[in-house]
Amino acid sequence: MTGLYLFVVALFGGALNSVAGGGSFIGLPALLSVGVAPVAANATTTLAMWPGSLSSAIAYRQEIARARHWLMTLGVASMAGGLVGGWLLIRTSDQRFLQLLPWLMLAAAVTFTLGGRVADRLLRRAKAETTDAASTRHVPAWIVLFQFVVAIYGGYFGGGMGIMMLAAFSVAGMTDIHEMNGIKTLAAVAINGVALVEFVADGAIAWAPGLVMVGGAIIGGYYGAFLARRVSPGVVRAIVIVIAWTMTAYFFIK
Repeated sequence: MTGLYLFVVALFGGALNSVAGGGSFIGLPALLSVGVAPVAANATTTLAMWPGSLSSAIAYRQEIARARHWLMTLGVASMAGGLVGGWLLIRTSDQRFLQLLPWLMLAAAVTFTLGGRVADRLLRRAKAETTDAASTRHVPAWIVLFQFVVAIYGGYFGGGMGIMMLAAFSVAGMTDIHEMNGIKTLAAVAINGVALVEFVADGAIAWAPGLVMVGGAIIGGYYGAFLARRVSPGVVRAIVIVIAWTMTAYFFIK
């Protein structure tokens, strides 16, 4: 039953990640609930959700190909920040991480609640102001530094990382939501991938529950990317927000 529980959680989390992000809001608490130590639970959540993000990126391959100039610019910043974030996590004690966790959840919940609205508003403005599709090929220099900072956060914890990237992409001039989702997803693959290498090398992964969750996340991530084209992201985002605030309240009370 524990294996089935974790598989279903990962299935749902992978689908959420591909549509609006937020899979860690349920993946991390699920691992903690079955007795995995806090830092290991966070690292194992990265393992569980990473293949799902990769399968989502494959589903977005056409959109990524159209916006590959963005990825080439942001790729190095994503991997460098992910390495720093992963390095910081494996040097955090379980007790310290539990103390930080409610505040990390709160920051992510606030980002989902407010950041999604900001990203939508910025996207509408960008569409209204952009008449030449070629203008979106220009990648401003400031977003590289921003992406590096977001990647550090993503390598360490990651909740709300996708919304942060979408808002930044909107400000920087991207106007195609599917291209934005594709680049966001592949950047997350890079960020969590390099952090995951560090977690594996440090022995921070709980392999038995993690591998069970990998299968669910792959299926959820792949089909969630197709679902994202048919279901309103606002509906999914509302579900994520409810989950985020519920989990945040739980960890503060606990």
